[in-house]
Amino acid sequence: MSDDVKDAGLVAMISSILGGNRRAAESIAPPPLIEVPPPTAPTNGFELVEPPAADTPPANLEGKPETNSENAPDAALAPAKPVEPPAKIATTTDGKQLLPAEAIADLVLGELRKLENFPATGASVTVYGYRHWNAMITFAPFSTTFRDATRFRQAMPDIVFKLRRFVVLEI
Repeated sequence: MSDDVKDAGLVAMISSILGGNRRAAESIAPPPLIEVPPPTAPTNGFELVEPPAADTPPANLEGKPETNSENAPDAALAPAKPVEPPAKIATTTDGKQLLPAEAIADLVLGELRKLENFPATGASVTVYGYRHWNAMITFAPFSTTFRDATRFRQAMPDIVFKLRRFVVLEI
């Protein structure tokens, strides 16, 4: 039996396990969409921005031509949203950033993406531990080759070592 036939059979078996039968999936109608109200700004004690005075016309931010129709519902001013101050970055006494595991995993993944042939999708990084945190990388099937995955796993300890000098895991 040729390798192409074996590969086709393997792909068919995996797709039937993961994706099921395409014909059965096409006959199932998707659930109806529900309308979700737009999110509202939280009331967290910040001062509201003053709305523009009644004698000044509203700014044309979208580049649409202004209409002189006073009866149009778009002419009403939208309520002002609160202005939030920039988030402060927590640091330790020795100057390291205190970040949650998800943020550190994003940093590690960002460093790995700089490597040649790193897959655009199918790779995930898990950060674990406490003081001496560590990271683990996993790949989805067919996202990369075995040789490249081995190369990426060998690069992980160096990346983690460098990031530990600047980042501490927040618990």
